[in-house]
Amino acid sequence: MTQALESLTARVRACRICVEQPRGRPLPHEPRPVLRPSSSARILLASQAPGTKVHISGMPFTDASGDRLRSWLGVSSEEFYDTKKFAIVPMGFCFPGQDAKGADLPPRRECAPAWRSELMALMPQIDLVLTIGGYAQSWHMGTARGSSLTETVKNWRTIWDQSAAQKVLPLPHPSWRNTGWLKQNPWFEMDLLPFLRSQIRYRIG
Repeated sequence: MTQALESLTARVRACRICVEQPRGRPLPHEPRPVLRPSSSARILLASQAPGTKVHISGMPFTDASGDRLRSWLGVSSEEFYDTKKFAIVPMGFCFPGQDAKGADLPPRRECAPAWRSELMALMPQIDLVLTIGGYAQSWHMGTARGSSLTETVKNWRTIWDQSAAQKVLPLPHPSWRNTGWLKQNPWFEMDLLPFLRSQIRYRIG
């Protein structure tokens, strides 16, 4: 990791904006920013926000969602956590808490405006961004994003063709809550995943 990126990452990990200067209600627990940026990885996982297990472990995707995501990518845990192969930078760095029904709240609104542009500027080697969920798609894809997650992901070939030096692929969140979505959209596993895995292998060997 370059000195500039290492310094910025340390500042992010010490961040307390969502407690001390929140946009809305403050974070309901102590901040624990989770991210794994990289100065050498070509692939960025632009994910959503840590869940409860990740908040405890301090490592991204140490949960069932991570197991499903690694299966989608066709990689081992060793490959997944190798920062020479993958950078993992979520839209929200801290576990945002849960709503009354026990579902995770959206990523905190403070994180991306405060840190994301600067982080991306220090990772110019990234040439594939996997946008996981609607929040990452909104930030990284802009007007290329459709009116729904399904429309966006279904349009992946056009999005791929229209993205330039930094290729983008939209993905649903690998949460168990999306199991029904996967059953209703079999093209995802039949068409998109083989292409995704081929692009991953091309970049990590």
